[in-house]
Amino acid sequence: MTDTTTAADYAWLSEQYEDLMEAYCITLVEGLTPEELLHALGAESGPRIAGVAGLCEPSYAVGGHDQLFVGVASLGNWSLMIEYNGYLGVTDEAMLAVSRGRTVVSHFCNVNAVDHFCWYQDGVVRLHFEPLFAYHRDGTHPDELLTAMRESGFDLSDADDRDFDAHSEAAFALAHRITGIRLTPDLFASAEFVCGLAPVPRR
Repeated sequence: MTDTTTAADYAWLSEQYEDLMEAYCITLVEGLTPEELLHALGAESGPRIAGVAGLCEPSYAVGGHDQLFVGVASLGNWSLMIEYNGYLGVTDEAMLAVSRGRTVVSHFCNVNAVDHFCWYQDGVVRLHFEPLFAYHRDGTHPDELLTAMRESGFDLSDADDRDFDAHSEAAFALAHRITGIRLTPDLFASAEFVCGLAPVPRR
């Protein structure tokens, strides 16, 4: 991985998508079309929505806790799944199965600053950590990406005065480094998402 992407490359998210950054889950899945990913998650393909902003209202319109609204766009050999106020992409019960035979990278943050970064590969958690507490990691390869994490913008120290700034943007940068997929303002504005309601797996 020779990518030089950093948190600064994703500063536009807080400026242009403040509502998303308050509570989001972003997932990149290799080797599945949007329709195939929705099927794997138990969701039927539904409406098509152009642009990330259009996913906000239907996401919050879903009642109850049994389903989550997801939008999935095709990015070449990858699919990008976006959830406003969702968490399916960091739910092991769903994503471990999806990751069999492929790579899945997902990160999440909610309004209470609970956050997770997950790198799934071939049915296992290769790396998991909380972006606010990046010094504590688990998974089968917890220390494989230490240099990439630092360069992305994570402070890996456990000091009380460590740098908490731009930890979400750093998660976008690290996902970029792992997958090679660059998310841009133009992509967010124009991508067509196949949407559906996915059941929340029982834990």
